[in-house]
Amino acid sequence: MFLSIFANQVDDGYGTLIYSLTPAGYLALVAIMIVLLLLAAFISGEKAGKKSPFNTKQLVFAALAIALAMVTSFLKLFEMPMGGSVTLFSMLFITLIGYWYGPKIGIVTSIAYGFLQLIVDPYILSIPQMLVDYIFAFGALGLSGFFSHSKNGLLKGYVAGVLGRFVFAVLSGVIFFASYAEGSGMSPLVYSVAYNGSYLAAEAALTIVLMLLPPVKNAINQVKKLALS
Repeated sequence: MFLSIFANQVDDGYGTLIYSLTPAGYLALVAIMIVLLLLAAFISGEKAGKKSPFNTKQLVFAALAIALAMVTSFLKLFEMPMGGSVTLFSMLFITLIGYWYGPKIGIVTSIAYGFLQLIVDPYILSIPQMLVDYIFAFGALGLSGFFSHSKNGLLKGYVAGVLGRFVFAVLSGVIFFASYAEGSGMSPLVYSVAYNGSYLAAEAALTIVLMLLPPVKNAINQVKKLALS
């Protein structure tokens, strides 16, 4: 009864029952996303030792990164038949926040982005699947924050974030979508690794090439100075 306020079960057109969000469900997700962004600002304010718990600049940069990531996630260079795509560098924008502000703010911002992805393009079999596919997988992009003070930190952080997302995508494939491997001649684990690795590795390779271009490196460094000033 309580769950029906936020979501109803419907057929996805292929014989699988999934949950469709109600208006109350969408509102709840938007509210959670806003709270997470405010939490990120609160964390950053405390870290900076400020009297005000909110660091406006960091909140603005986090919101901009989420907006840019969301827009570029719709610019798909290639789309897989059962979910997943090679986008126009969308993961880079989220990993930048962790690289600039550290793991706490990076992970909270990444989780907020996961909620936004859930709002815009939900595919929900169950609450555990929703958490793994949207909250944990996208939240893992914030692992870039652990390399914020490391040499070549952005490159290392980006790779760590993508690998984190890959791990959760593989787990989801094995636990919730194992039936997709039927008829492929592969185990669910091998199938999930191959399937999710194909589009994530392709986007990661393109993004790394982009990041290594001198004009792009200089531009990112200039924006970083602005973000941290």
